[in-house]
Amino acid sequence: MLKIYNTLTRDKQEFTPIVPGTVGMYVCGMTVYDYCHLGHARVMVVFDMVYRWLKASGYDVNYVRNITDIDDKIIRRAAENNESIHALTQRFIDAMHMDADALGVQRPDHEPRATQFVPEMLDMIARLESNGLAYRAADGDVNYAVRKFDGYGKLSGKSLEDLRAGERVDVVEGKNDPLDFVLWKSAKESEADEVKWDSKWGKGRPGWHIECSAMGTEILGRHFDIHGGGADLQFPHHENEIAQSEGAHQCKFVNYWMHNGFVRVDEEKMSKSLGNFFTIREVLKKYDAEVVRFFILRAHYRSPLNYSDMHLDDAKGALTRLYTALKSITPPGPPLTRGAGGVAVDWNAPHAQSFKAAMDDDFNTPEAMAVLFDLANEVNRTQSAEAAAQLKTLAEMLGLLQRDPQAFLQGGSAKGGLDDAAINAQIEARIAAKKAKNFAEADRIRKELLETGIVLEDSANGTTWRRI
Repeated sequence: MLKIYNTLTRDKQEFTPIVPGTVGMYVCGMTVYDYCHLGHARVMVVFDMVYRWLKASGYDVNYVRNITDIDDKIIRRAAENNESIHALTQRFIDAMHMDADALGVQRPDHEPRATQFVPEMLDMIARLESNGLAYRAADGDVNYAVRKFDGYGKLSGKSLEDLRAGERVDVVEGKNDPLDFVLWKSAKESEADEVKWDSKWGKGRPGWHIECSAMGTEILGRHFDIHGGGADLQFPHHENEIAQSEGAHQCKFVNYWMHNGFVRVDEEKMSKSLGNFFTIREVLKKYDAEVVRFFILRAHYRSPLNYSDMHLDDAKGALTRLYTALKSITPPGPPLTRGAGGVAVDWNAPHAQSFKAAMDDDFNTPEAMAVLFDLANEVNRTQSAEAAAQLKTLAEMLGLLQRDPQAFLQGGSAKGGLDDAAINAQIEARIAAKKAKNFAEADRIRKELLETGIVLEDSANGTTWRRI
């Protein structure tokens, strides 16, 4: 039985979907005004892993990950660049998809954009107003009356006295209470070029929090199974989503809340102000994308993830060990399973049982990866094609080990800039030196290649190479 740590209840709970056999899952996505960073990478990879495991477990999953394509940062950046908001957001949506594809992240079933759901947001705001939970302020904004919603703070565990207004924009005068947050931002006369929509409260645009409530309930229904996102969204964003959705529809919003941990850089939280901020693109210039995915999944999704070159180098070495186990083994026939593709798995096999137990324990990927290394050791020891197939099959459920092993081992950039033809020529020269019993020359060639990042591996079948 799958157990999920529920942020709402602060413990692991057995997962019971609302509709047997199906899962509705909503994850807060990106605000598209810049390139995605490592924090975004973690969200995408973690919930891609969750998506894969739910499908491998036999569930029919409806996965929604939204795109915020209108907010203050987007408007400011478009003005700074002298380009349209649509051109800016589409450019960074395309970049986001490229980054996600590189990391092996599957596209969600739905990827709604905030600007496509303004009517649904207006309908929800009207419901809140009708239920006495929203009011129009003197400045024209429509705000949520936080103290009128019983249970506000239940997700974050904060009392009302501890809380502060949490909207992305500056706190404005006219709120009945400092804790209240904006549902609808009225257009100001001084902002003639501001993006705006018509509403019964006048022209304006939605606040940030309302978009996820509207999109989630419109696509998945008023009550669905899983809502996920980064730990930084727990308060105020997800707290406000609960208040909006439950306040509008008078029913429970989400059963299981999941939050992945922060990304840290050399033990400090990653942030632009500290100058330790890395985009996915910057990291992928130095490291193979599968190495980055492996690095992210090697840590439990709820724990902090500490980024450093040393940790990425270690992840590269570990992933190389797994691919090395597969390089000389051809799995028999078609794959025994395609976990994320829905083909049956023999869960009675010992390693598969251990893998499943780990993943069913709140998606414990570190323990699941330990099973992969146990299997790799068995492959190395026995040269079993069946064990190699099982290794590849289980790894697929984490989005790993699906490339040709030799292609991975020979991939990357050599320190000395040697191309494949030059490397193979050196290997032929070394073979000739060994045949001539010129072992000093053979050793010199091996050492020279190693200095350029090329490792030679001799076996009964000949000499192969890989980059380090």
